[in-house]
Amino acid sequence: MNQHSFNHFAIVFFSVALTLVSLDAGLAKSALIKRSQYLMGTLVFVTGVASDEETAKTAVSAGLAEIRRIEHLMSTWIPTSELSKVNAAAGREPIQVSQETFEVLVRSLEMAKLTQGGFNIAVGPAVKAWDASGEGQVPSREYLEELRPQMELSSMELDEKTRRVWLRHPGMSIDVGGIGKGYAADLAARVMQASGATAGVVALSGDIKTFGRMPDHQRFVFGIQHPRKKQGEVLGRIELEDEAVSTAGDYQRYFMKDGVRFHHILDPKTLHPARGCQSVTVIAKDGVMADGLDTGIFVMGPDKGMALIESLPDVEGVIVDQEGKVFVSSGLKGRLSLEP
Repeated sequence: MNQHSFNHFAIVFFSVALTLVSLDAGLAKSALIKRSQYLMGTLVFVTGVASDEETAKTAVSAGLAEIRRIEHLMSTWIPTSELSKVNAAAGREPIQVSQETFEVLVRSLEMAKLTQGGFNIAVGPAVKAWDASGEGQVPSREYLEELRPQMELSSMELDEKTRRVWLRHPGMSIDVGGIGKGYAADLAARVMQASGATAGVVALSGDIKTFGRMPDHQRFVFGIQHPRKKQGEVLGRIELEDEAVSTAGDYQRYFMKDGVRFHHILDPKTLHPARGCQSVTVIAKDGVMADGLDTGIFVMGPDKGMALIESLPDVEGVIVDQEGKVFVSSGLKGRLSLEP
């Protein structure tokens, strides 16, 4: 996963503590432990709640270890990772990958289809050409068109029986940074529960997965970053339980030129920054769904994007369009508290 593919904090996590917390006026005890590590190109926060401190610590450690395992499978910054090997073999031969890597690639194609091509794990060469995470430059249309054949998802073949992945076009490369964090959060939450955690939060930058409730029975509270205000100033707050949330925004990595904002979320059709939204926040049952949808919906724009959200079960969203107008899905109308 490209380090530049990971969002800065787009969601503010309010329910944080590192303490032993009493339940029911001291009649029962529950431990809440929080740890952080730098993984997948970002600072990862894992919070675990369990019946005792040792179990909570074990669960949190297991969650972090699972994220590290997924990173070593899929990070394109690790030369020995499976995806690095797939990219290195582009145009030459198929590479067999693990069930986890194969599943992420299958889900990536599903997200591409759902978002009408808005989500594309092969668009990296164009993102690199714009360099919105670095100095920033406006590439020529001719150069972008030269890159286009490398970004056709139809050139990626997946063999379900053998779990082999083949990038047919030489020079093609794929990066699952736009969906892999959500997938890793899902797996981390799963192993934490298997280790005895009764509740928890896995936060990989702007991608967050929750399960259960806080020791005081309260849901986990999150704030959605306002796309045009300084870090920590929120657009609204929402409580989550057994849900995931992910945000894509034009304020995370961008450069200004002649008064125009050029950001890192490219429309795969034009290979230029998508212009319909300032930010998109998606809430879903699974992190892989929330993470995979937010970028694609950002590219689709507010009208088509909200129509897609409303059509999907257990998916809700908040879209801020280019003018700053806020669109809230029907299922969030009673849950989201917007700031004045």
